Amino acid sequence: MHPKVKTLVEHYQFQPLPAEGTLFVSTYRSAQEMDGGKPFGTAMIGMYCDEPHSMSLFHRLPVDETWHFYGGDPLRLVLLFPDGSSKDIIMGTDTFKGQLVQFVIPAGVWQAGHMIDGGIYSLFGCTMAPGFTGDMFEGGTQKQLLDAYPDRAADIRQLGISTNETSMPKGFAS
Repeated sequence: MHPKVKTLVEHYQFQPLPAEGTLFVSTYRSAQEMDGGKPFGTAMIGMYCDEPHSMSLFHRLPVDETWHFYGGDPLRLVLLFPDGSSKDIIMGTDTFKGQLVQFVIPAGVWQAGHMIDGGIYSLFGCTMAPGFTGDMFEGGTQKQLLDAYPDRAADIRQLGISTNETSMPKGFAS
């Protein structure tokens, strides 16, 4: 493990996010709740790196998710829209190369992410309002996504879920 990655893992006490694969730590969960016990808002810090292996497999959420880039090497988000279109977003600190420090992924869009090849780590955060709960997560299988987005086959083979684990564990709230 790279010394910088080791320091960040220990400092933030990152754990793997079930079903999805990101190293993460929950940093905020609103004490105020909506009807049904869901929090008004949540926030997390995440990290992509090669060792320990961390990336975000395809999933979608029923609410918007705001991404924030904090540091390290650029990361790539792969977005698959309900109308069949797709888009790549590069997050990083070099705005002169078109990298973004903040981006909102709309509700219902399949999303996956990973560190750009050759990097050491990508440190980022995500905030949601209403807040994240495990029952919001829907993982995207390779078969399901290949049928709908054949032009993104390479990304789907790399970042699509290849197992039956398409849900967060029961009761998972982050």
